[in-house]
Amino acid sequence: MKKALAQNPNLLRTLLGLSVTLIILLSYAVYGATVSPSYYLYTTETTETNHALGEPIRIYQESSNTTTWSWNIGANSSNLTWVHLSANELSSNSKVKLINAAGLYSHRLLGVESDQAFSCAEQCQKNSTHEVESSDGSDVVIHALTSYDPARRNNGTVYGSDLAEATSKARALIEYQHRPSILRVEIIEEGNRMTSPEIMLVTVNEEFESIAVFSVDAATEFVWALAAVVGCFSMVLIPSFTVYFAAKAKEKKDQVKLQDSENQVKESI
Repeated sequence: MKKALAQNPNLLRTLLGLSVTLIILLSYAVYGATVSPSYYLYTTETTETNHALGEPIRIYQESSNTTTWSWNIGANSSNLTWVHLSANELSSNSKVKLINAAGLYSHRLLGVESDQAFSCAEQCQKNSTHEVESSDGSDVVIHALTSYDPARRNNGTVYGSDLAEATSKARALIEYQHRPSILRVEIIEEGNRMTSPEIMLVTVNEEFESIAVFSVDAATEFVWALAAVVGCFSMVLIPSFTVYFAAKAKEKKDQVKLQDSENQVKESI
């Protein structure tokens, strides 16, 4: 630090000027994002339908000694996003199938909030039939998506030069027709069963609701930007100036010792 100041006496002024310049640039960036943003936040209106299920179709196959229960449910195809199936009162070694000719994305970890590493885009499989086996007769739950693209559900963000363009993009992302939308549920149980399991099927449809320009609190963002600049320069300057002032103190101490030695030599002469 001492050598740097010796070579450039205006180093401190340069550093302070650079800090002020960064603060001004950050302030302008915050101002620009607040006054003339290009990002818009859109929201969707979610409609959940708990389907009323009638009596299932029962087929007993004597050759395999199995009973198959089946339900056909008509879902709303407009912007269909989620399908939730749960089955209980199952017998041991039961098989639960969720069938849709258009195909659904599903995975055993889909909907499990505790698994933060799960990504449906990477791990979900699109199949016309998803099957889960209940070996001990425990309840079975199947979650499925019509698309793993998060822009189609639960709100989102779009980039546009104006509100009209952003609205058009948001609607294009959301609008979707899932056809055929007939959902078929099959449960296969061992033996000649007379009492059907209980199932519950819930579908979710989402419609475009509103859109608004993205805005930030300029005052808050400026404070955070200023704190970041001050913090960064403090990490650089405080150690450097500490070393510099320690060196200056040592230099003064050495000068005092040298002066004392010179005085002693003069007195001895």
